[in-house]
Amino acid sequence: MPIHAGSSACASGCTAQRMAETILQRFADAKAWHRFLLLVGLGVLAALGQAPLDIWPATLIGFATLFWLHDRQATPKRAMWQVWAFGVGYFAFSLRWIVEPFFVDLARHGWMAPFAIVLMAAGAALFWGLAAWLAQRFLLRTALSLGLMIVGAEITRSLILSGFPWALVGHVWITTPMAQLAAFGGPHLLSLLTIVAALALTALTRQRRIAGAAVLSVLAVTAFLLRPGAAVPSEPDAPIVRLVQPNAPQRQKWDPVHRDTFVRRMIAATGEGPRPDLVVWPETAIPYLLNHIEDDMRVIVDAARDAPLVFGIQRFDADRNFYNSLVVMGPGGSLDAIYDKRHLVPFGEYMPGAALLGRAGMAGLARNLGTGFAPGATPGPVAIPGIGNAIPLICYEGIFAEEISDGGDRARLLLLITNDAWFGQAAGPYQHLAQARLRAIEQGLPMVRVANTGISAMIDAKGRIIAQLPLGVDGALDVALPPALPSTFYVRMGDWPVAIVLILLTIGHVTGRMRETN
Repeated sequence: MPIHAGSSACASGCTAQRMAETILQRFADAKAWHRFLLLVGLGVLAALGQAPLDIWPATLIGFATLFWLHDRQATPKRAMWQVWAFGVGYFAFSLRWIVEPFFVDLARHGWMAPFAIVLMAAGAALFWGLAAWLAQRFLLRTALSLGLMIVGAEITRSLILSGFPWALVGHVWITTPMAQLAAFGGPHLLSLLTIVAALALTALTRQRRIAGAAVLSVLAVTAFLLRPGAAVPSEPDAPIVRLVQPNAPQRQKWDPVHRDTFVRRMIAATGEGPRPDLVVWPETAIPYLLNHIEDDMRVIVDAARDAPLVFGIQRFDADRNFYNSLVVMGPGGSLDAIYDKRHLVPFGEYMPGAALLGRAGMAGLARNLGTGFAPGATPGPVAIPGIGNAIPLICYEGIFAEEISDGGDRARLLLLITNDAWFGQAAGPYQHLAQARLRAIEQGLPMVRVANTGISAMIDAKGRIIAQLPLGVDGALDVALPPALPSTFYVRMGDWPVAIVLILLTIGHVTGRMRETN
């Protein structure tokens, strides 16, 4: 009987191995466009882990299949184009919201929408394609080498060409306990975790089943231990913050017929009920220049009732440079602090090569300001009377984990104002909110997030949403400010530990395989 059982197990294993080899051979022999479509489809599958779907197992399966199909014998060029095709599917689906801003002024910008999604998906996927080329050309031709290089590519695309760390593969963990690891290694540790988990799944189908099962078991135990549990109640004397969401559609926000309606909404919501300790309005909440409204501030001051009021507005300086700004208004209407957005959106808030493109008749989406805004020169934090220092973030700045700084003194909160009306009602606002949750975990600070059309939310230092106003509604929400946690390892060390671990893993893998072959 034992002999029969062993023979059956061997036969089963051999059959599975032969089936796998057959599938891989058929994939290798398939027509190029068949392989392309399959890989694009796998990329779309992997993208299902991004908000708002949050199907993180699909991401692991997608990447695991990519690694399983990885051909050690392929040329660097073929490996590059196969991984690029996978990336095109991943980024086209993850970044599908990128077309929304071009529909706000359809007659002027609508023609750009197809080019935007195609170029964005193809360009972002090129980082992964080049990673595959490098792995195949200079490193060992293994799935592990490819996976490590993809993590390196994710770090690279977060930094160069002004950076675009949106839809990082590690973002699929934000709604899971694994997100708590961001307090130690930021978003790139989560990306590394994604690749490790996908490689472990791949190992289950090959000869390293025990190793793969062990890695997945460790990850499961880690997730169990990292569960943040229920939110810690705010202290009895915690400041009460009023989040005001006017719900101004982007098409109407600057329209002279409608714009004052939204300002009146915010003024009414600010003056209702008991006086809070802080009122926050969204990005460009006031559709006028700060330089021109000083005589019209009395109605806003009266509504605030001496509570600090944070609002977004545009302004210009003596040199006629325009800024996208966050203003802290103190008691009596004093302008206690002004923070100018430092990391601007290319082609949206400013035009790279503005002089040349301007002569060609091209302007950014912020066309009312010609070639756009100038970047601010002064970093945060800003002081909130009665509460403490806040790290100011305006919209796009909330996606750059490595740029957030409290200036050396521990801040009390993260303060993000945004206008997600540009992103429509689909994936964009949800993905932006998810990244805000990750910033709170990384910094160990609660975040006050106020969006023009939603989603406005109070997020605690563990990334849990304490209260929120959904998309497409106007209203106000009074929420006690959650406590801050001690400074995290990520605050102190940044991305360097993950980069060093990535380098050491690559060196260790190459060295180990070279010893095996000698």
